[in-house]
Amino acid sequence: MFEARYQSFDETADPSQGVPRLAALRAALSEKGLDGFLLPRADEHQNEYLPPSAERLAWLTGFTGSFGFVIVLPQKAALFVDGRYTVQARAQVDPAAFAAVNVADSSPADWLRDNAASGQRIGYDPTLHTLDGFERFEKAAKAAGVELIPLDANPVDALWADRPAPPLSAVSLHDESFAGEGVAAKLGRIQAELAKARADALLVTDAHCLAWAFNIRGSDVAHTPLPLGFAVIPAKGRPSVFLDGRKLSNAVRDALSEASEIAEPSALADALQTLGAEQATVRLDPAGSAVAFARTLEKAGALLQRGADPIAKLKAVKNVAEIAGARAAQLRDAAALCRFLAWLDAEAPKGALDEIGAAEALETFRRETGKLKDVSFASISAAGPNAALPHYRVTRATNIKLTPGFYLIDSGAQYEDGTTDVTRTVVIGAATDEMRDRFTRVLKGHIAISTAVFPKGVSGAQIDGFARRPLWEAGLDFDHGTGHGVGSYLSVHEGPQRISKLGTTPLEPGMILSNEPGYYREGHYGIRIETLVLVERRAIPGAEREMYGFETLTLAPIDKRGIEPALLDRQERAWLDRYHARVLAEVGPLVDEATRIWLESACAPL
Repeated sequence: MFEARYQSFDETADPSQGVPRLAALRAALSEKGLDGFLLPRADEHQNEYLPPSAERLAWLTGFTGSFGFVIVLPQKAALFVDGRYTVQARAQVDPAAFAAVNVADSSPADWLRDNAASGQRIGYDPTLHTLDGFERFEKAAKAAGVELIPLDANPVDALWADRPAPPLSAVSLHDESFAGEGVAAKLGRIQAELAKARADALLVTDAHCLAWAFNIRGSDVAHTPLPLGFAVIPAKGRPSVFLDGRKLSNAVRDALSEASEIAEPSALADALQTLGAEQATVRLDPAGSAVAFARTLEKAGALLQRGADPIAKLKAVKNVAEIAGARAAQLRDAAALCRFLAWLDAEAPKGALDEIGAAEALETFRRETGKLKDVSFASISAAGPNAALPHYRVTRATNIKLTPGFYLIDSGAQYEDGTTDVTRTVVIGAATDEMRDRFTRVLKGHIAISTAVFPKGVSGAQIDGFARRPLWEAGLDFDHGTGHGVGSYLSVHEGPQRISKLGTTPLEPGMILSNEPGYYREGHYGIRIETLVLVERRAIPGAEREMYGFETLTLAPIDKRGIEPALLDRQERAWLDRYHARVLAEVGPLVDEATRIWLESACAPL
């Protein structure tokens, strides 16, 4: 009845190969006169989702999370992960090969400084390290008396016998009815930003920025409609786009040619040399561009202007068409999700349903909208202790039945008019007093963000604590940000906007973010409640400053069976009842009668 077409539940890496592959890498390094190697989980675009050909870290270690860094030394090797992945790393990686280290305890650069021996030569692939990140290693290497050696070829590639070929997916045009703005207008705004910054050109290495600026999409990586390529946008004149010609139909090539020159990616090096010969001032994002590009430009004679890619900020603030598309996508997705939740309530208590079966069902309901292009990430379908892993990915090896307690489903969809991301934690059977307490504290934090009102200029870091206070009051917390930016038929994780201790970008009307506090009791259960919100202006009588707040975009019931009502105050209860009334009013007409009957009960006042 149900199937998954856009996600796989097969294990993609083999931890048992960690020891022999590490030995082979050390032997290859030794042949080159090297004592070690630095390997980030990255490609030359610094994507979160990598093409299979770039999953070098997973091939070497067995770790499949979205953030990781490996340092190999003659007698030691370490895998660095953040708080989302500490448990997963222990489960996936052979400790005989790699020590798993939380970056909160030691950064890779600090570990290198403390563990490398003076005189050692450590190799690195300059196409995979950001300029900012690599400079931290340069300081650490200098302190340790270590020499960092740039390599023309990644040594992992030579060892990876069955490495997949680089992607060659077709590039498509993103219709202006969805984009809301033509390429010429976007380029005009980008060039105006370059003029203000007194830059002669912008080097675009972020594929998301490339896709947005030129209204193109692709499928070179899973779950994010990206065409992998580069661009050079001058402050005056025509930009150049560097895309593999095999990806371009005649229609796409003709459309791109109206606003830009088109060249192969291999021609980028010559373009950078030309900028250097002209002694151009080139804007480059040091946090997102590879050190290889920066070094090439500097060596050629260009002046680097280090700063954020202005496209990222322009892309983050959605226009009228993108906002309308986001609302339509969320409503469409809500109907599919509510059908799933009604079905889940009927099937889970029978005891036969497992994590994969639930994920397949939800994807099927979404496909039945007739609009689904992909899931926006592999669904986190997690029961029992698996839900305590914030970024758990179910495989056939880890798949378990949904048993009494909490079931967490974090999922999303890619539609041409918008990208969705939603998490609901569902009670199967009954929840314990402790579970209801934790669920309600997470809900209180969620409501605190949803109802936040704040002045212009406030960043996500300043409101992140709103979501944590109810947990802090019980001596609890969660090890991930409260919210991330979301793209418009682009990445489900978009910067620079975010609600996080590290979120320093001021929030502006038109930005879309997630609101997703959680709680995770390792080995037992996990809780997360996530909706997407849109920053909007708020009119407050007597206000002395321009004020903002959030419009909630996601529409799906929050399971009242997980709530301890006594922990909610009057305003919180009123918010929940209003939200559920809205869900019923807007989603109810879009679903079948059985789902509508379930929805009436799920959305009844607390």
